[in-house]
Amino acid sequence: MTGRTALVTGAASGIGSAIARALADRGAHVIAADRDDDGVRDVAGQIGGTPWTVDLTDLAVLDRPPADAAIDILVNNAGIQHVSPIEQFDPADFSRIITLMLEAPFMLIRSVLPHMYARGWGRIVNISSVHGLRASAYKSAYVAAKHGLEGLSKTTALEGGPHGVTSNCINPAYVNTPLVQQQIADQAQVHGLAEHEVVERIMLAESSIKRLVEPEEVASLALWLVSEHAGMVTGASYTMDGGWSAR
Repeated sequence: MTGRTALVTGAASGIGSAIARALADRGAHVIAADRDDDGVRDVAGQIGGTPWTVDLTDLAVLDRPPADAAIDILVNNAGIQHVSPIEQFDPADFSRIITLMLEAPFMLIRSVLPHMYARGWGRIVNISSVHGLRASAYKSAYVAAKHGLEGLSKTTALEGGPHGVTSNCINPAYVNTPLVQQQIADQAQVHGLAEHEVVERIMLAESSIKRLVEPEEVASLALWLVSEHAGMVTGASYTMDGGWSAR
């Protein structure tokens, strides 16, 4: 990855941090983007990258990459969750999730493609979810956003292929991140269960392998997808869900 510049969103913790570190370890210069100023500066400092403190729901700032950087690798990872029955789901929360997890990736893809096309090479990795392929109750906005991201990724693959640009999704089940830890607490409240019961009886009920995915496992797949070995892989969705979507 030496000589490549990568932009990773949601890089202050969890999956984003793991991917940023993996790319930097392979020689890429990483622009680490997150709204958590302290967190993203800490990660960027550790990997010799560039921090970009940004609220990705402010779409106006996404017309161009930070400091007009020439992005070779884009990892759309930033995400949030809100758990609620549809009839009680606040429309403002629904809109915020769609903006962050679907509209912001579109804006970033739109901004980086001209450079990728000019160089005849580019890699876009969209961190989707098993919920991009399967639905769960009480997560209407998250499921809708991830399903939309799947379509955006495939369309990008079709348009980008003739220009040497690939676009793929990674679809993990529950990853051991702060976001998922919050989901466990939210689901416990909705279902009236203890948190350990939520993990065993609800979150991993459909998985054959009964454990959370580790961020570094997602990062290892992302690293392969941006490598030269994956040049013919595009428009794909790689499940990492312990067999959930095999049902």
